[in-house]
Amino acid sequence: MSTRPTAVVTGASGGIGAACARRLAQDGYDVWVTARRAERVEQVAQEIGGRALVVDVTSPGDVARLAEAVGERLDVLVNNAGGALGLDPVASADLDEWRAMYETNVIGTAAVTKALLPALTTADHGTIVVIGSTAGLVAYEGGGGYCAAKFAERAVVDTLRLELSGTDVRISEIAPGMVRSEGFSRTRFHGDEKAAAKVYAGVAEPLVEDDIAECVAWVAARPRHVNIDRMVVRPVAQAAQHKVHRSTG
Repeated sequence: MSTRPTAVVTGASGGIGAACARRLAQDGYDVWVTARRAERVEQVAQEIGGRALVVDVTSPGDVARLAEAVGERLDVLVNNAGGALGLDPVASADLDEWRAMYETNVIGTAAVTKALLPALTTADHGTIVVIGSTAGLVAYEGGGGYCAAKFAERAVVDTLRLELSGTDVRISEIAPGMVRSEGFSRTRFHGDEKAAAKVYAGVAEPLVEDDIAECVAWVAARPRHVNIDRMVVRPVAQAAQHKVHRSTG
């Protein structure tokens, strides 16, 4: 059994999740790299000297298998699995996509947290970090399904913090704004590269995955009596959800 502190990162086959896994490994954690894509999970785990496990957070069997593999103690859980699908108005929404977003972002986060909470409680000061979104703070046109899921995920975080009062387990949400993350916009637009590229058109410096991983590492490294309830992180070009400076040159 490893004597290093342990961490679990969901959705860690690429993007923000993989960046978080890499950063936590650099900080000395024995990292469980989990996601649905087996080959990518293995690659990331091999790169950082971590442990690979294929986990679909919407599968009760996979989540139970994760809890069994992790064992009795866990220091940090990064709930990153999630994502957006579509940008349709409510009037023409694909409700199957809404259900998928809710299952992954909300039910998946709750299921993994529930399964691993005993191990986090066993740790000296377990830390749960949920990767939310500024979409969970302010609604925008075309974001009905994703915003609803991220608002709900935020509610789970805030409820859990109240319920864990008196324990040594901390819970924090990192709410990123515009991040140029591997695959996020491409997934949202069903592989349409041109549509995905338009999201960042004219924005000189959107956030990148390592920016969010840095925030996660900083939150996890706070003294045990310090809890960062919520951290909202945007690029300078994004003054608000609806206000983004784009160069016309």
